[in-house]
Amino acid sequence: MEFLLTSLVVCVTPGTGVLFTVAAGLSRGTRAAVVAAVGCTLGVVPHLVAAVTGLAALLNTSAVAFQTLKYLGVVYLLYMAWSTLRDKSELTAEGADGGADEPRSAGRTILTGVLINILNPKLTLFFFAFLPQFVAADEPYAFLRMTELGAYFMVITFVVFAAYGRFAAAMRSRVIARPHVVRWMRRTFAAAFAALGARLAFL
Repeated sequence: MEFLLTSLVVCVTPGTGVLFTVAAGLSRGTRAAVVAAVGCTLGVVPHLVAAVTGLAALLNTSAVAFQTLKYLGVVYLLYMAWSTLRDKSELTAEGADGGADEPRSAGRTILTGVLINILNPKLTLFFFAFLPQFVAADEPYAFLRMTELGAYFMVITFVVFAAYGRFAAAMRSRVIARPHVVRWMRRTFAAAFAALGARLAFL
């Protein structure tokens, strides 16, 4: 229960994944938000695998490896800020419930979500420092136990992110009706991505 509650707090706290999912919900509706949540959830897998196999120990002991991962994340967040700011396409009500997304668009959304979480070193630290605390030293199946806990975290991630995105999609029609709101919305998301990137750079 302690692990589940802590995981819930971590997931509910707004970060890059939540921001990306909310942006998808506001711009393209419910289906896009759910697809974004799927992508962010899949982005957890590499961190879980690293923690379970011990690769996280390498990142923890190698300053170069960790700094490389961190700055790749910074660059990608700045790219997200730039691409969001330069997006001048209009929002429409068509496909608001997610029926109009092309497979290529869905695939790109998932890839972006995966990259956002892969390049988030805070997730690696979370799994490396937090996950082992819930596995007994004499646990005969430590690998399976950590995998099980990681799966719980992924389920919580998807549910929370999808809820954020669904709420954003519900507000979509109000946003579409106000072009100036759309412009400021994009500027706000771009600034938020840039701010998160700057914050990560100075951690």
